[in-house]
This record gives sequence, C-alpha cells and structure tokens, in this order.
Amino acid sequence: MSTNNSTKQIIQSLVHRAKEAQKKIEKYNQEQVDEVVTAVAWALCNPSTNKLISNLAVDTTGLGNAEDKISKNKRKTLGLLRDLKGVKTVGVISEDKPKGIIEIAKPVGIVGAVIPATNPAATPVNNILNAVKGRNSIIISPSPVGLKVFKELLSYINKELEKIDAPKNLIQTFNVPITKDLTNELMKNVDLVIVTGSQNNVKEAAKSGTPAIGVGQGNVTVIVDESANLKDAAHNIKISKIFDNSTSCSSENNLVLIKNIYDEFINLMKLEGGVLLNNSDKKLLEKILWTQGKLNRNLIAKPAIKIANKIKLNLNTKDNVKFLMVEEKGVGPQYLFSGEKLSPVLTVFKADDFNHAKNIAHEILNYQGIGHSIGIHTNKNERIMQLGLDLPVCRVIVNQAHAFATGGSFTNGLPFSLSMGCGTWQKNTIDNNLNYKHFINTTKISTTIKGNEPKLKDFFEEYCQKYHKEEIKNLD
Repeated sequence: MSTNNSTKQIIQSLVHRAKEAQKKIEKYNQEQVDEVVTAVAWALCNPSTNKLISNLAVDTTGLGNAEDKISKNKRKTLGLLRDLKGVKTVGVISEDKPKGIIEIAKPVGIVGAVIPATNPAATPVNNILNAVKGRNSIIISPSPVGLKVFKELLSYINKELEKIDAPKNLIQTFNVPITKDLTNELMKNVDLVIVTGSQNNVKEAAKSGTPAIGVGQGNVTVIVDESANLKDAAHNIKISKIFDNSTSCSSENNLVLIKNIYDEFINLMKLEGGVLLNNSDKKLLEKILWTQGKLNRNLIAKPAIKIANKIKLNLNTKDNVKFLMVEEKGVGPQYLFSGEKLSPVLTVFKADDFNHAKNIAHEILNYQGIGHSIGIHTNKNERIMQLGLDLPVCRVIVNQAHAFATGGSFTNGLPFSLSMGCGTWQKNTIDNNLNYKHFINTTKISTTIKGNEPKLKDFFEEYCQKYHKEEIKNLD
C-alpha cells in the first residue's frame, strides 16, 4: 500500500466517523447542545486536568511556561463560555418582523482544525466549543509536537462526553504521527477548515477547495505618546510581553515612543524587568535568534534569562530579567528586529511626534503583520481615531495589555478567541475574532411585507438638478 493510499484511508476513516457523529448531534435541541459545550469546557477547566495538560504542553513542546498556560486555558475557555451563554444556535435564532425575515441556524458539517504548537490546549478547545455549539463534529490536526498533548486532553474530553451520552467520535484526532500530507488531505475532505498558526498551512487551506478560515501573522506594534499614563503603560506592556514567554501572536513586538518621553519610558521599562542591549549585544542576539533569516526554534518562547545567558550578557541582577529590549531605526528584511520574534524581545523605535510614530507603525505593518492589530497608550481620543481611520488593521487596542485584550477580555467587547482574522490584507476570509457565528449556516425565511418601492426622483432629483435638468420632468 502506498503512502498516498494509506493517507487517504486514514482521512476517509476519520471523516466517515465524523459524519455519523454529526448526524446525531444535528438532532440535538439547544439544551443538549449547551450541555455538550459545558462538558468539553469542564474537561480543560477542571483545575487538576488544566495543571496536568499545561505541564505536559511545556514539557512536550518546550514552548511557554506552565503557570501562564494554566491561566490562558482557564481564562480563554471561561471567556468563550460567557460569550456562548444564552446564544441560540438551534432552530430559529432571530426574527425581523418589519423585514419579514426569520433566520434558522444549521450546522456547517465536519470541521477540520489545524492547531499551532504554541497553544496545544487552549486553541483546540476554543475551536471545539464553537464547533459543537453549532452542532458540528470536528477533527483536530495538532502540530506534530503538540499531538501528545491534545491526545491526552481528548481522553479527558471524551470521559466527560461519555457521562452525558454524547455521540462517539464527535471530536477526533490522529492516532498516527502527523504529516503535512495528512493535514492537507484532511483539509480536502471536511466541510470547513480552520487554520491558526503556520502561514504555510493557511495557504494550503486556501488551495484545498474547502471553505477555509485562516488567520494572519501578528508582529504587534504599540505606540506610547506623551499623554499616556506612563507607569500603567509600562506595566501593561511588560505583563503582556512576557506572558507565556511571548507565544501569543498578540504579544507586543515593537514599541514606538514619542521622543520627549523616550528616556523616561525606557527607565520605567527597566524597572519592570527590561534590559536594554547595547549595539554589540544586539548583534549577538540577532545572530542566535535567527538562523538563515528564520526564527531559531530552540529560542522562541523561552524565558528572557535563558536568551540572555546564550549571548553571555553581563548582568548584575539576572533574576530580575523579564524581557530584552533593542533599539532600532529601520524596518524590513534587513532589520530583522522589526519583525515578529515570538520571544521576550521588544524592539524600540523613537518617533519625533505622533504622526511620525503612526508612519513607523504603518511601515512595520506593511513589512509584517498587516491587518492584525495595533496598540496605543494615550489620553488623546483623536489619535485613537486616527489609527483606526488610517492604518490597515482590524483591531486598535487602547490602553490595554495587548496580548490579553486582542483575543477578547473581560474588560472589552471583543469575542474571546485565539484566532484573529486579518481581513483581505493578509488574504484572510474574516476580519474579526473567530467565533461561533463562523461555525453555522443560516437559512432565511422571507415572507411578504408592505411594499416600499422608490420612485426615480427619490434618488435622482438632486443629481438631475445639477447635471440633467432636461430630464427632471421624466422622473415621476
């Protein structure tokens, strides 16, 4: 049997079981669906399981740290439960009587979800909850290094699903080592593909022939201006930057400071545990953080102290090293620090004024991370609006810790998600946070309403007064 045939057989078997499960959950009422959602969520939120899975994730992938993963798994899952609570996804979900439109929710079918190594538990559970809320089955394709983590988590999920007699094989993954061929074949045989992480996988999903939702690269830039609460801004940037060793695509990568608060803010960042590298140390860091232009997998998502020791930084208070800072003036492939770093390394730019800061941010976006988001710490509302109006981003995060805010927060209105759409700027099909609405089809019933047919003059009278006065008499 050829590898190709073997791959196809594995996928066909998974898809066959998923179809059977989906047919069963499609008959569930809303109460039953919501119990499935609760069961899946508890499997990860159970404190003992969360701790076990988080430790396993760090031990297996070598990325991030367990305490932050525990927090992320809990917070992201609870946040999504909050968003889903009371939401109707079965039967009639809305009725607009003036327009005579009734909307009925239907499943999309079988979801295939491709998961990054950085979040081997939180991201799949987020996808699963959205999928089963829409009465879909789902097949998870973790990263090769994350497979062991998700298989362990899935065993806990299935124990909960057995207790409520949910359909078997509602949630599946591979029982063989994951390959690109398996993932690509899966994409071709499901009804909807969700891809978070590798941009190569996003491109493959787009080519699969299956409706696909891929999300874009981060490389977040944050501006701090002279009107901001500098102490609060420094603390928020620090806690966001170091969370889970910067595994999040929403971690601050670039900091643009207005020059008249530059020195003061750098000092505040040092008080938060930041170390500003000199030029020679910066060059040493660049040599080890990138190999042949690509991020060094042995250093991404590692603590700052470990990276500092690699370049033999002469530090007096190593225990207080939380993140490293480098100054930069250029943007683009010749200035690698202006790109995403997936590590506790923060690139700092100095701007003459706010317009200059906005231009630097725009240049960074055009190089890497366009469409994703930008942050600002300011008390000037007009500057917030300028960023929203002028920059090619889907989210502007204001006076918040960016990594905690972008994917939904208990103190903002964005949907809880680990997958942020970047719009057509990054060839994504969505421009908002992935949420349950992306996992349902809707049937619209249209009934007759009182007619409201306009006349020509309703739209063209003013135009004809300017350009076609001879036609005004014919507008009645």
